[in-house]
Amino acid sequence: MAYPLIAAAIALNCWTVLRFWQDKQRAIAGKRRIPESKLLGLALIGGSPGALLARQWFRHKTRKQPFSTQLLLIVMIQAGVAIGLLMAQ
Repeated sequence: MAYPLIAAAIALNCWTVLRFWQDKQRAIAGKRRIPESKLLGLALIGGSPGALLARQWFRHKTRKQPFSTQLLLIVMIQAGVAIGLLMAQ
């Protein structure tokens, strides 16, 4: 029963990593960038592990404010919800 959810989470996080990589490549090439709202939106819907991983792998948006603060806030909220759900069981 959980396999489709796990597969969807993996796919979403892979997509998030890919979009961060694409944004990094566009930044290097001086091309039009992916809006930060789109990258944060991917993190918000469950791609935050991929977003954190991509930031480290590609050294992308690691010092950018307020992006970094917003991403970390999303991660903290998701962690709190996950802990709450685990404790409720």
